[in-house]
Amino acid sequence: MVDLTRRTLMATSTAAALGASVVGSGVASADVEESDTPGAPSVKGELKRFSTTAFGAEVTGPFVFEDGSLLYSLQHPNGTNPGKFGRAAVGYFGGFTFEFDGNNDDFPEVGIPDTEEKQRQVRSEAGDYEILIQGREPIQGGSERLGVPQTPDGDGLTEFAGSSGGYGGNPDCNQFVSTDEDGTEGFLFTNWENYPGCISRVPISQDENGEWSADVDSDMTLNLPNTEAFRDIGGTWVNCYGDLSPWETMISAEENYSHPRVSYTYTVSDIVESGTGVGKIGGCQFWNRPNPTGIGPAIEEYAANGDIEEAFTAQGYWSQGGIEKGAYYLGAEPVDQTDDGGNDLTPIGDGYPNPYRYGYFVDIRDPAADEPSPIKYWVMGRAAWEAPDIQGDRKTVYGCSDGDSKGIYKFVADEPIDSYANTDDIAGTLYAPKITNDAASVADSGTRNSPAQTPLEIEWIEMGHATNGEVASWIADYDDVTQIDYITAHTDYTEDDLGTNVAYSDAVKEADLTVLKSASGNQNYITNEEIVRWGEQYEANGPDGVDEELRRVPFLETRAAAKELGASIEFNKAEGVDSVDDSQPGDFVYFGISAFEDQLADDEGDIQMDRVSGGIVYRAELDPNYDVSRLEPVIVGPDFTDGPQDADDALRNIDNVYTMRDGRVLCCEDGFGGPARSYPNDGLYVFQPNVLVDVQSIAVGYGKTGEAVLEASSLPAGFSGVEVTVSVSNPDVASITGVEFPDALGLTESSISKDGSTVTIRVADTDRNVEAGGRDVPLATLTVRGDSTGTTDLGVEIGQMDDEEGNAIGAEARSGVLVTGPPTVTGGAAPTDPDGDGLYEDLNGNGRLDYEDIEILFSNFDADSVTMNASAYDFNENGQLDFDDVVDLYEEVN
Repeated sequence: MVDLTRRTLMATSTAAALGASVVGSGVASADVEESDTPGAPSVKGELKRFSTTAFGAEVTGPFVFEDGSLLYSLQHPNGTNPGKFGRAAVGYFGGFTFEFDGNNDDFPEVGIPDTEEKQRQVRSEAGDYEILIQGREPIQGGSERLGVPQTPDGDGLTEFAGSSGGYGGNPDCNQFVSTDEDGTEGFLFTNWENYPGCISRVPISQDENGEWSADVDSDMTLNLPNTEAFRDIGGTWVNCYGDLSPWETMISAEENYSHPRVSYTYTVSDIVESGTGVGKIGGCQFWNRPNPTGIGPAIEEYAANGDIEEAFTAQGYWSQGGIEKGAYYLGAEPVDQTDDGGNDLTPIGDGYPNPYRYGYFVDIRDPAADEPSPIKYWVMGRAAWEAPDIQGDRKTVYGCSDGDSKGIYKFVADEPIDSYANTDDIAGTLYAPKITNDAASVADSGTRNSPAQTPLEIEWIEMGHATNGEVASWIADYDDVTQIDYITAHTDYTEDDLGTNVAYSDAVKEADLTVLKSASGNQNYITNEEIVRWGEQYEANGPDGVDEELRRVPFLETRAAAKELGASIEFNKAEGVDSVDDSQPGDFVYFGISAFEDQLADDEGDIQMDRVSGGIVYRAELDPNYDVSRLEPVIVGPDFTDGPQDADDALRNIDNVYTMRDGRVLCCEDGFGGPARSYPNDGLYVFQPNVLVDVQSIAVGYGKTGEAVLEASSLPAGFSGVEVTVSVSNPDVASITGVEFPDALGLTESSISKDGSTVTIRVADTDRNVEAGGRDVPLATLTVRGDSTGTTDLGVEIGQMDDEEGNAIGAEARSGVLVTGPPTVTGGAAPTDPDGDGLYEDLNGNGRLDYEDIEILFSNFDADSVTMNASAYDFNENGQLDFDDVVDLYEEVN
């Protein structure tokens, strides 16, 4: 018997129809009419409001300590809020701890903030919000301010022109790294969401009464980017959310909104084929332009003057306002500033930032050292990362890229990430998603599907394989590119010309028009032609068959490369991803989509559905390889035609998600001031999932029997009894022949139909052996027999399920799959699948792979027992039987 992934083997499930995205404009949400979306809002479980935050602030950076204490960030509150609620801060809820029994009964729900007084403060009925740290507090003897990066000379970047996101005003992710066994002392690491970015480290401790305090005056309190180790890697950029790694370090995500090479749904091929970037080019192509954000109004001016055909928005250009501050952070000489507080067009030379150094996951190794060691995972791809989630295998990483027309990506390391002695040697494969549901357009069906009722089926497209050191070396090739190069590469001006007081505006305009109007884009970085050539070679030869110099493309231009492969880069504000610590197969990964609109809710692409402007939380189950292939909607926000009666208590615009060890999920909001509600405040909610009654997926040999376990995923409120029916959808393939019950259950009963197609079980926990909070509770073990080769669903139907008080339990049924292996090839024992991958390597049935198996396959290649069961012997996984399958099996033996 082998446990299989149900997600990839569902035999009779019907793929849900989907729908897609608007091209180029970036204003799709304004073009798609709001509808009354079925299932919006809705929850598969219980959603309970723990806290509302102060006016103007998002809820970000939740963290739950070992004892159950909770903290989160008060991010950019309105400065007119009273007292401590008027400044950015990180605080915890004094006097409260979660009980970790999976039940939301451990806190009272806080009411809506229905007065101005309530709206101006952080509120909870479970404890008082106590401030630990506040932005811009003096640290390091007053020479620095918390959350504010500095130049090498010690000047705070607040002193220079250019936007920054508000240094010291945007605390986001928080992770606690303990330095003692009890988890009462250690370091609080906090992301400050600015550009250039900042990560702070502050010692904190818990007293005997359970109260926390911070030692901001300690020499160990640091703004990490102000250390030499950080400057050596170029510093950091818009540090948003993050994760606590399985090896107990802070992982910070760089949300590089500046990275789009093409705007919205356009591809690089669209630019090359049309011969121009006008209307299609993305903001990153102006990274090294003097005054980068000036390209926005410049495009308007060029269109008005007839220099280009149309005005448009270069996606991501607005977020480049901190680039020149990044140059000063690295030591460049500041250029002249204008009277209105901006930079003029004087080009910056030496010390200019390399765009390919930003948009990665940053691991803070040696977190307790005097100067921790930052490691950027270059090999995991470059994006506007909101969050990473490292799975329990310590190899698989899921990441969400925030913004419009972005992706959800996967990286799988060859070995556990922390097992590499040299982080340059970390090797692995980067993947992009492809939605595989049948797309049903509005034109064809006349209606849209509701995302509340439509799971997303995902296949993963392999983009490339490399080592961290290889990608670092490719990035270093662009370290010496400056703003002067922007002009000299795209005009006839030389550096000497620029040094003779020529009108900079003329030189910059000429360079702008060259970059805008050509097919090649910015020649200082990877060119459009290189990306297209990579895509063509990939299509012809696969990911390993591209020229050596093109291997860099998917790692440095991840979004553009994924688009060339036809990946589903349509997600709008993918802002959260998390699973339980040390996640295992069968656990869930939660993905938060803050707003389901724009390219998710238009009439093109892979996804075409109704809008839910309030966003969605998806859940995906990890298979035995830590893969996810199905995103199931579990929390659906309001669409903004809903009134306060529906929206006041619904989750609106999900941001961070945080999965506690008892399976509950903290859900943070980022929807301040939006429509629908009667109040403007964001909140923190706790999601208690429904109990899942789940039958195990298995494989059995032809004519053999196996055992499938029926279990409940968690029972937060205890358990008194249940009635469940399990059915075989195709009785010709298999039948149920027996039932056994755990000894812990007091009263048990089962009834199997005559043909073995169904069994109904009833159990009662008369001795109260199943405790509240129990997880993975076995209810019965079913014996099933493989009657013919094939695949069948094992359906589950819940008749009744009660807790210890006799109340009905909110429960969901999850089906399994049974695969019956192929019949005997030689007349002897039936083939088996020793490694559980769905392929029957053991043709002689002796339980292992050996040379005789190869000989049997080769000699019986045309036999009905092989040809009628092609999927069992498709070892090269190309969808057909061929002699390469024999070769692949031979290579497995060797």
